[in-house]
Amino acid sequence: MSPIFRRTEKKKPADRTVTLIGKPGCHLCDDAQLVIEKVCGDLGVAWEKKDITRDEELNRAYWEQIPVVLVDGEQHTFWRVDEDRLRRELAP
Repeated sequence: MSPIFRRTEKKKPADRTVTLIGKPGCHLCDDAQLVIEKVCGDLGVAWEKKDITRDEELNRAYWEQIPVVLVDGEQHTFWRVDEDRLRRELAP
């Protein structure tokens, strides 16, 4: 399946996963989590949180960008999470 096709393919909210990559003590990460909790809760989307201080690979990849938000494993945004943009990305 080509990446272009995969990106335009819409999945049901229940089949989506949002990943928040951050670290403890990061106020932007806390802000991002509030937005993710709200949007995912409203839409029925699963979400998870990963700590770069506990994962060397994530730390190398994202330490300058946290918080980073992935949607279905692809980077959606970093630093600040726009609620409307995330909602549009996840909408059926």
